[in-house]
Amino acid sequence: MLVESPPEQRAETAPAPPTRGAVRAFGLLLSVAILVLVALASIAIGAKELSLGQVWHGLFDDSGTYGDVVVAERLSRTVLGLLAGAALGLAGAVLQALTRNPLADPGLLGINAGASAAVVTAITYFGVTSLSGYVWFAFSGAAAVGALVWFLGGSRGATPVRLALAGTAISAALYGYLQAVMIMDEAALGKMRFWTVGSLASATDSTITQVLPFLLTGTVLALALARPLNAMAMGDDTAKALGANLNRTRALAMLAATVLCGAATAACGPIVFVGLMVPHVVRSFTGPDLRWILPYAALLSPVLLLGADVIGRIVARPSELQVGIVTAILGGPVFIFLVRRRRTAQL
Repeated sequence: MLVESPPEQRAETAPAPPTRGAVRAFGLLLSVAILVLVALASIAIGAKELSLGQVWHGLFDDSGTYGDVVVAERLSRTVLGLLAGAALGLAGAVLQALTRNPLADPGLLGINAGASAAVVTAITYFGVTSLSGYVWFAFSGAAAVGALVWFLGGSRGATPVRLALAGTAISAALYGYLQAVMIMDEAALGKMRFWTVGSLASATDSTITQVLPFLLTGTVLALALARPLNAMAMGDDTAKALGANLNRTRALAMLAATVLCGAATAACGPIVFVGLMVPHVVRSFTGPDLRWILPYAALLSPVLLLGADVIGRIVARPSELQVGIVTAILGGPVFIFLVRRRRTAQL
């Protein structure tokens, strides 16, 4: 004869629901798995069709034709896509926290405009023609604009609104300069038109080596700012009460975003929407805690960037569509949806 246990005992033996932290940790592991799959797809799929056997042969015997395609082209652009995607995602998350604007992106503070203006200046006035030359000019331009935005935004007295206004004004001026130079110099226009749309196609080991120290430095700095930026999200007075140094946190956040976005833009050209979409979407299931937003953004932003790059290689075979164009096509409708959803939520 079966004896039913009392309700109190059944409640004690029932498995406890998973905590939110456990769900987030599982989500990170799932994000890693998705990223690995997308990276493998980036190596296996290209404008030139190769079988899986040919790709495998090219990876482990890079002396032949397949090695030239797989190792010299696809592997380098996959690694650069991983690094640049993580950098753009982290920069976007930091800037959204810094400006307290969930729809902010790395272009808001003029960093992309600074890099683009520096590259067109290098082409037109200094005769720079190689990607290795672009990298340093682009990074220098991004860094200079980041410093200028910080100064015009009030330096020690900088506020999110002042920084956003200063970045918008500088972006408008620099893009005006950019268009004027490109219209007057057809050679510059021809050389710039591929760089300005954003592409991973020109990735080389040299490019990766040049930007890697900046990307690693910016990543460490961004992750270290998670706690003070969390405190700032509660308001300046509360942040001060919790011991956060507002001026130092804002300055370091500007530095981290500038280094990350500047290095990624220098290597790939200005790529839009990655730094906007991924942190915004991530926040919807992690909550506002940057200790979770930043790792998720660093993992899922390369998924978007490499996924868009793979799509660009497939839809335009035997040629390819630059990744910056694909992210813009995908990002436009998503951005409209996010804006409308936010407006509806406010109503």
